[in-house]
Parts: sequence; C-alpha cells; structure tokens
Amino acid sequence: MIFIKSFVVGGIICAIVQVIINKTKLTPGRIMVGLVCLGVILGAIGLYQPFADWAGCGATVPLLGFGNNLWKGMKEAIGESGVLGLFKGGFTSGAVGISGALIFGYLASLIFKSKMQ
Repeated sequence: MIFIKSFVVGGIICAIVQVIINKTKLTPGRIMVGLVCLGVILGAIGLYQPFADWAGCGATVPLLGFGNNLWKGMKEAIGESGVLGLFKGGFTSGAVGISGALIFGYLASLIFKSKMQ
C-alpha cells in the first residue's frame, strides 16, 4: 500500500508542477529553484517532515524533498557549528544526491549521443 500512496503523491506533485509549467511563463529553471525553496520553507516551519513521513518516497524524491533535505542538514549543522552551519549543512546533506546525479549524468552521456537543439 505504501507504494501506491507514494506513486499517487509523487504523481500529484508532478501534475501540479506540470500545470504551473503550462499555465505560466516561468522557465523550468525558475520553477525548479522555486520547488527547492518551497521545500526548505515547508521544512523550516515543520510542515514537510510529517507529510514526508506519511507519503514516503512520493514526497522525498521530488525537488520539494531535496529542499527539505537541505533544511535538515542546515539545521543539524547550525546546532553543531553555529552560524557556519548555514554554509556547510546543505552541502553535507545533499552531497550524496548531487554526486549521484553528476556521476549517472556523466555515465549517460557516455552511453547516449546527445544532439544540440
């Protein structure tokens, strides 16, 4: 049942973002940055973690979840290092995901031939 819930929640998030893409003149980059910032804000006010606990991967995999992950890393690092945690916490918590995206993106570029549009 958790798989169905995750699939539905992730699909709803993606559908909402698709509507935003279709109905506004915002560029995809701005929408992505907005989603990450929204995840940070929702994490900071304490709303995202209960939602992520309920929805599972449907809430943690999209960009909103990445923003929440950055917030959690900053919160922990601020507790350990004070104000310097603002600068290192997000990097520490997001390092695995960012590294994976870079490595798999590079591997995909070796396998497939992309063409400039």
